[in-house]
Amino acid sequence: MRDEKGVVQYDPYKTEQQEWKKQQVKERAKQLLTIISPILILLLWEVCSRTGILDIRFFPPPSAIVSTFIDLATSGLLWTHISVSLYRIAAGFLLGVIPGIVIGLLMGLYAPIRHFISPIVMAFMPIPTLALLPIIIILFGIGDFSKVVTIAGSVFFPVVINTVAGVMNIEKVHLDVAKNYGASPKDFFFKIAFPGALPVMLEGIQMGQAIALLTIVAAEMMGATSGIGYLIWTSYKAFMLKEMFVGLVLISFFGFLFSLFLRGLQKKIVPWR
Repeated sequence: MRDEKGVVQYDPYKTEQQEWKKQQVKERAKQLLTIISPILILLLWEVCSRTGILDIRFFPPPSAIVSTFIDLATSGLLWTHISVSLYRIAAGFLLGVIPGIVIGLLMGLYAPIRHFISPIVMAFMPIPTLALLPIIIILFGIGDFSKVVTIAGSVFFPVVINTVAGVMNIEKVHLDVAKNYGASPKDFFFKIAFPGALPVMLEGIQMGQAIALLTIVAAEMMGATSGIGYLIWTSYKAFMLKEMFVGLVLISFFGFLFSLFLRGLQKKIVPWR
């Protein structure tokens, strides 16, 4: 913008509008790329299967997998598997996340608790939860609860480790100010430790949801009569590969959906990150 003398004037509002428009264009481009990449992979897969580059016996075209999905959905069998798996994932996720957050906050705030629990966490964390599945089945049977406990055990460790790291990374000045103003243990827990650890804690929760999906598939392959993992395993054994791919695509879809939900939640809760 120029004034009457022809001198260029700086318009902060107009500059801000231009920056905002550029940012919006970048965001739309990112969203478009996110949509285009899986579509291109599916198109390439379809073409390679139809032209014989890929063996159709082992890699059926996506169109055939979609047709099988519709058949399974129409019969009602698919919704049974989905509902059972989602229930197990949700229950196991909550059973692992809630204790993980509470114990992680306590470990981060109080050194005696941290020194007492850390050896236990460090000892059990390297052991894959699926390796303990036979013991879990012996203790809790082959029903839903054993699957829930298996998922909870897998989710617990990344959440507790990230929560402790989040608390330990809180700047000491915040803790000193709280002490000087006589903050109670409750205030330390909910007003200092929890919000301070939240960004890192959410990363642990994000990691936990991915592990929960990996775990449910393996857990449902042993001692289960329903669920997406059961569908994948029984279809593989019967060489019904279209049904197997339906299960694999469902796991991938739910992983993507849960990840988007948690990322959106993270932006709402901690927008400064």
